[in-house]
Amino acid sequence: MPRSRYAAVLALAVLAGTLTFAPAVRANGNFVFFPTNDSYVSAGSPNSNFDNQPVLAVAANPTRISYLKFAVTGLLDPVIHARLRIHVSAIPDAASRTGGTVYRSGTSWLETTLTYANRPALTGAPLGTYGQVAANTWYDVEVTAAVVNGIVSFGISSADANGAYYDTRESGSTTAPQLLVETGIPGTGENVLLAAGDIASCDRDNDEQTARILDREPGTVAALGDLVYETGTPAEFTNCYGPTWGRHKARTRPAVGNHEYLTANAAGYFGYFGPQAGLPSQGWYSYDMPAGGWHIIVLNSNCSKVGGCQVGSPQERWLRADLAANPVRCTLAYWHHPIFSSGDRERPELLPLFRALYEADVEILLSGHAHQYERFAPQTPNRVDDPVQGIRNFVVGTGGRSLQPDFGTIVPNSEVRNGTTYGVLKLTLVPGIYQWRFLPVANQTFTESGAGTCH
Repeated sequence: MPRSRYAAVLALAVLAGTLTFAPAVRANGNFVFFPTNDSYVSAGSPNSNFDNQPVLAVAANPTRISYLKFAVTGLLDPVIHARLRIHVSAIPDAASRTGGTVYRSGTSWLETTLTYANRPALTGAPLGTYGQVAANTWYDVEVTAAVVNGIVSFGISSADANGAYYDTRESGSTTAPQLLVETGIPGTGENVLLAAGDIASCDRDNDEQTARILDREPGTVAALGDLVYETGTPAEFTNCYGPTWGRHKARTRPAVGNHEYLTANAAGYFGYFGPQAGLPSQGWYSYDMPAGGWHIIVLNSNCSKVGGCQVGSPQERWLRADLAANPVRCTLAYWHHPIFSSGDRERPELLPLFRALYEADVEILLSGHAHQYERFAPQTPNRVDDPVQGIRNFVVGTGGRSLQPDFGTIVPNSEVRNGTTYGVLKLTLVPGIYQWRFLPVANQTFTESGAGTCH
């Protein structure tokens, strides 16, 4: 199977006029499907057909259910993510309303004959909920479990008496509903890494939203430092981090951040995670993901707390020894502070550690600290683009604490940036190949994905 098939680039469809046919648009394993049929039904007029209406209605009192049908074709690889994206055309009043819950539905209906009396049943457990919605805004729901090659049909219902109105397929390419499908490497709990930093505090609930991503995604959790605010005390870990990301403590492999050290010796962090966090005097360790054939290295970027990061420092010597002792083809590393960042938070004192990783042909480096998402092309320690040996860097400070929308001067090799979306980076690691995807929290649409091969 060609490796290029695993490259994930979001495809954009360019259609003109009314959508009378719904082909897929594909770009390297990504597909965009438009509905072949969509309409709604109303319990208030059980024998009426509403195909001539310019919207899809979802509400209660009377019950109104919207239906969308897609012809999914051309999927050669496993479906790893699928999202039903719809655009709110209006809401009945100025307040945000519940956008509805998505279910599978029967497929034997046509928009020209659909009525409440002959509507297909909504089947199975809910696939997802749009939550509160606002007019002139896109919303996504994860529907991966329902998508295969063939005819796929969804129903959207709501218990909200006011509900919402969505644009139909006749709206044209700018606002028509979309089914976004990504295919590629199948992820299992044994070959998936879920990464983000800058996570929890007791005075906000964004970390609960990102924790819900972990609830549905199997894999090892790479917590990239500054796990709880403000000072990483034992009480904050118990009361603020524990109820959200702490639900996944047993599968978490953390890195220590600077906020953890606002408690002396990061005692709250090391006390909470115990041996999972490495020795309290060090904070560095490594582990393997044998299902994917990957070696994972966790480092402590708080250099002043552990004897420095310079050449010959205890951590630099340990790192080189660990790399020499684990000469696998695919290696990934993570720490808290970024060495490259357009968010003006770079830490050049980490360069000796980065150089050791580069010389050992490490593939990926993850960090947080900047409350943003940024991806870099593979590069050398001197910021030279290097697709052959370079390390691909990700900054994923989007775990929940807060966001920094504004980037500073865009530094070399920065490819993708977002400072307005909380979420988690999902890395699927298999022998010789890796695939990434940014998973946004519910009702956020930013995502980006791609793939690479090991050196």
